[in-house]
Amino acid sequence: MSNRTSTPHSIIPPYMLRRIIANGSEPQRNCAQTTLNHVNTLLAHPFAEPMIAPSTQGGEVERTIYDAHNGTALPGVQVRKEGQAATKDVAVNEAYDYLGVTYDFYWQAYKRNSLDNKGLALLGSVHYEKDYQNAFWNGQQMVFGDGDGEIFNRFTIAIDVIGHELTHGVTETEAGLIYFQQSGALNESMSDVFGSMVKQFHLKQTAKQADWIIGEGLLAKGINGIGLRSMSHPGTAYDDPLLGKDPQPASMAGYVQTKDDNGGVHLNSGIPNRAFYLAAIALGGHAWEHAGYIWYDTLCDDTLPQDADFATFANLTVTHAQKRFDAKAAQAVKHAWHQVGVL
Repeated sequence: MSNRTSTPHSIIPPYMLRRIIANGSEPQRNCAQTTLNHVNTLLAHPFAEPMIAPSTQGGEVERTIYDAHNGTALPGVQVRKEGQAATKDVAVNEAYDYLGVTYDFYWQAYKRNSLDNKGLALLGSVHYEKDYQNAFWNGQQMVFGDGDGEIFNRFTIAIDVIGHELTHGVTETEAGLIYFQQSGALNESMSDVFGSMVKQFHLKQTAKQADWIIGEGLLAKGINGIGLRSMSHPGTAYDDPLLGKDPQPASMAGYVQTKDDNGGVHLNSGIPNRAFYLAAIALGGHAWEHAGYIWYDTLCDDTLPQDADFATFANLTVTHAQKRFDAKAAQAVKHAWHQVGVL
């Protein structure tokens, strides 16, 4: 990675936390307010890129998991290093396993050696703060809260959440998409796209077999929802008295103009998310071998500007579909973007 600063990213968008603050019980409101305050602090204080010794060669993941013991000092106490046996702590084991799956996905699918393509060691801290309702990538490592058990389960439970957050490191390295408005929504969408493919890769699913839900299993029992976001049908992931209704638009007709959430980066990401889903279904097979490769090529394209809007990114995906595959693939990708109103 370069020595530039990295914008921290968290999986729970501010608008979900604000709904809990508005509608929850006093303990729920307090938890959500603490989490929201922390998210705002993260965004205001970017971290320097890590200086961590790379692993010796591609294909060899280097993981270390720490326990924050419900505190905020990072990384915490080391509890599991690469090659060590599983512990009795399910969060430690999930973090360890899913960091490994994400590494394997990028290596086996795209011959990418970790997030920076230079063998960056993958670090994770579990049990961050008390009942913390989030997971985040701070530019150096993954950090997982335990949730409160009433709204959110532990944040290590969802492999696509881990794939999502780690992909921010890939995007930072390759494209540096500015975390604001459409380029920020593309940044978020890249994490959903590759996070979903990490899960599909792990489960050996085709595009048609996949659920296309981000954060399945993360919402606690009693919450009316299937996850944080739906890539196939944005705006349908949850509809609950506490969380409200999923506000993501599925096309440019519903594009949200807002100053909140860095210009709606978690909201409007539903539009490119659905475009990817449509392209993946049209191209068939395993998403990471077809549509995913096109998106990966685009993310790694030196001509992709840091402030790219949806249309700029979309046109580049059409170009790369033609380059890597053929005119038929390019047409399928173009049609997907047309269906969501971008092209």
